[in-house]
Amino acid sequence: MINIKRLDHIQICIPVGKENEARTFYTDIVGLEEIPKPKELVGRGGLWYKVANIEFHIGTENEINHSKRHPAFEVNDIDDAKEYLEKNGVKIKEEIQLAGQSRFSFMDPFGNRIELLQKN
Repeated sequence: MINIKRLDHIQICIPVGKENEARTFYTDIVGLEEIPKPKELVGRGGLWYKVANIEFHIGTENEINHSKRHPAFEVNDIDDAKEYLEKNGVKIKEEIQLAGQSRFSFMDPFGNRIELLQKN
């Protein structure tokens, strides 16, 4: 069993190159607080926001079938979660590692991407 602590973030997507339009809507109209993306991910485009105690990520993509859209759940033990999923036949995708956390993702049986992370 995976011990999930909380929802860490949700990611939606916009077309590549539409960050200024998204910023106008989500910052100026909706009033969300933009936060910096980790330097490792800046080159991928998009925007990140802080909403209450979770993050709201806006990624860029022009793909439909391999979408970046996903929820991310913080877990107590990332290694135990990975081992549990692999033992149950779930294929793990290693992600770019970010400072202060370990993470990976997997697809559910319906094609939805799910990210698990552990804060260091």
